[in-house]
Amino acid sequence: MSRSLVAALLLAALFLGSGWIWINRAPDAAALANRQPIPLAGHPAPDFTLPAPDGGVLTLADLRGQAVVLNFWASWCAPCRAEMPELQAAYVQHRAGGLIVLGVNQGEAADTAAAFAAQFGLSFPILLDQQIQVSQAYQTHSLPTTFFIDRNGIIRDRVIGQMSTALLNERLRTIYP
Repeated sequence: MSRSLVAALLLAALFLGSGWIWINRAPDAAALANRQPIPLAGHPAPDFTLPAPDGGVLTLADLRGQAVVLNFWASWCAPCRAEMPELQAAYVQHRAGGLIVLGVNQGEAADTAAAFAAQFGLSFPILLDQQIQVSQAYQTHSLPTTFFIDRNGIIRDRVIGQMSTALLNERLRTIYP
């Protein structure tokens, strides 16, 4: 090989290696500071503010001191429809003791979510995640997905899929006496 070909290959390898290092570098401290917490058991629940179909607004941090069942659902989701009566019953039974159930509708219009809540007689707060930003923060890839958040705002458990009464009651014990 000629010297110029070897030099060109070495120069190309240097540029490719530098590019690979640049692309795969660690994020800077500012980027890390702006990231949402990971929604795992034992970690703080990512805070959010979402509107309700009636025009009200709810912020999760305002519920500190209460045990929270955070349920992500959609009206077209058959397992979501099946577990709603169980969530409503748990809310009615335990709300006086500080349990709150939040139903976060994923990506549907306010009138669709309100009609669903009326159909099932839901009295717990329904929230609208129309841009699916909160669902992304909680990494919900399947519906329903339910998070159990203790009175200090710490996620204690997560259930992906439909819950039976027994499973719901078992998970409630992780956040509610």
